[in-house]
Amino acid sequence: MRSARPLDLHLTLDRLGRGPYDPTFRRTASGDLWRTTRMPSGPAACRLVQAGPRDVVAHAWGPGADEALDALPDLLGERDDDAGFVPPPQLRDVHRRATGLRVPRTGRVLEALVPAILEQRVQAVAAWRSWAWLLRRHGERAPGPAGEAGMLVVPDAAGWAGVPTWDWHRANVDPGRARTVVAAARVARRLEECGAVLDAAGAEAAHARLRVVPGVGVWTAAEVAQRALGDADAVSVGDFHLAKAVGWALVGERVDDERMLELLAPYAPHRYRVVRLLEVSGRARAPRRGPRLSIQDHRRN
Repeated sequence: MRSARPLDLHLTLDRLGRGPYDPTFRRTASGDLWRTTRMPSGPAACRLVQAGPRDVVAHAWGPGADEALDALPDLLGERDDDAGFVPPPQLRDVHRRATGLRVPRTGRVLEALVPAILEQRVQAVAAWRSWAWLLRRHGERAPGPAGEAGMLVVPDAAGWAGVPTWDWHRANVDPGRARTVVAAARVARRLEECGAVLDAAGAEAAHARLRVVPGVGVWTAAEVAQRALGDADAVSVGDFHLAKAVGWALVGERVDDERMLELLAPYAPHRYRVVRLLEVSGRARAPRRGPRLSIQDHRRN
């Protein structure tokens, strides 16, 4: 794919991976990016290579390969429009250097929703371990070379709905999060329509549909919208670190969610774009003031 504007493959897609051992997402030493997905037509595995400042070469395998290639422009943020965006002064140099950063749109809502639910109220590393364990147990071998390298494809909605109680426990997922995943899987068809809802009625309507699922709140809906819907304005309100990091970067002090939204308000509809620039800058966390939280193990309860 050749774009008319700068495109950085890794800056655009890196947040789709869930930790260093995510069996659906892999970056090789040579810089190639491998990703698996489940399209409506079936599983697909894609190899993406940055071939120039505006060029990405893609290869795909599996029943969903053609559909995955057709969706490549959305995945690489071709619909992401940053016209009129002026970054905060503190992030202007980062914005200048990260010209190829875009907000992707995978179009696969359940794929983004399940790991976001697993990340609710726990440390990211614990959620990533749960995600990898569940995929090893209930995922499907990826088609083509990706499968030969050990990569997996996420279960379909029926597969998630059918995960037995004891496997949630063995994956260190508490009953509340497990019930939310199952509830989402049971209405997956309606959730996959969120992209069309966003296009027709706006982001607020799409977020509202996601939040109909019991256990899916503002934070989870935003995490999904950032990845599956290409929503450049979705702010993860309620994140343990985000408000403090935004406050520290923009005004030099820790703030709460309400104050964070005030600070980001001038940048709408690009508030998430500001957050991504903050992440890329390496300043996405305020200095620590206390000990690290211990990782909870629900299997002992």
